[in-house]
Amino acid sequence: MIGNCLTTSIGSLPFRDVKEAIDLVSLSTPHIPAWPQLPQIPEERMIVQFTEGMPGLKREEGKVFFDTSSPDFEATLLTFYEDYLAAIDDNSPLHLEKFRITPQYSRGIPALVERLPAMPSVQAIKGQVTGPFTLATGLTDQEKKIAYYHRELHDVVVKTICLKLKWQVRQFKQFGLPLIFFIDEPGLAGFGSSAFISISVENVRNDLNEVIKLIHSEHALAGIHCCENTDWSIILTTDVDVINFDAYGFFHRLVLYENELKAFIKREGVLAWGIVPTSSAHDVEKENVDSLADRWRNEVEQLQSKGIQLNQIVRQSLITPSCGVGSLAPDIARKVFSLLSGLSERLRKDYASEA
Repeated sequence: MIGNCLTTSIGSLPFRDVKEAIDLVSLSTPHIPAWPQLPQIPEERMIVQFTEGMPGLKREEGKVFFDTSSPDFEATLLTFYEDYLAAIDDNSPLHLEKFRITPQYSRGIPALVERLPAMPSVQAIKGQVTGPFTLATGLTDQEKKIAYYHRELHDVVVKTICLKLKWQVRQFKQFGLPLIFFIDEPGLAGFGSSAFISISVENVRNDLNEVIKLIHSEHALAGIHCCENTDWSIILTTDVDVINFDAYGFFHRLVLYENELKAFIKREGVLAWGIVPTSSAHDVEKENVDSLADRWRNEVEQLQSKGIQLNQIVRQSLITPSCGVGSLAPDIARKVFSLLSGLSERLRKDYASEA
């Protein structure tokens, strides 16, 4: 299991130049690099980036939506499921390639593939995908009905995510390193609100477990990233291996789920501490390695007070930014990654005997 206070990142960076992005990733997260997402480019925004290959999807005036009224929708839906079954059940590379993430929608994947041979310290490779709750509540049909509430579209979203992950595995398995894939679910911060009152805990958990099952079938580790706060009992009771949470702003909310958290750690689950702030330039500017190390120690002591051993916490911890940095100014994003690298180095030095 990957841990020991190594670093990785969430994905999004505020650059349009992929070389600038991959240089920062390789310098600051040399042990577990993630391919960079560039949301300044429209095709790489969270709700759009993983939509290639979805049946009935239309793009008009910068908007993406399903058109279920199209005369050929049912035919394209049938073809989608035929391709899905061939790609997943029969491992057909030809059918899986229909759901590739093209360079137009991700400059970061080929950039990381190209850079990896020159990164001798890499211990694992991280990929990511927008999660089923966030993506299915972010897409609509032609009448602006949320895809999550449309049975066929909901299923298409979940299965497309699985296909995108399987395709990513094919890009990175050539390096013979452990693979980690984060399911990015910022939308879960709104779960339980009036907007999603009819969505059940069980539905959310089942969707996540379907994606996690695909990741595990590819012999990779599954992580879930949720910034801000959510009902952590949902995530903690999935089959996930890594939970990435905003430890800078919301640790006090996560720790309320004591029993679920202890059970997760007991089964060797990894906590990816989003301890480096990203929510505002002010927070980034006021912090330094010492202040963040103190914050992390304080939070670790709270876990210890609940009977969790220090060596177990250290062994099962990663250090990350609290969220992506795609909306920050480039110089602030660079400071986030500098803090990330420095903090990891400090913690690994201070807690080497515990690892």
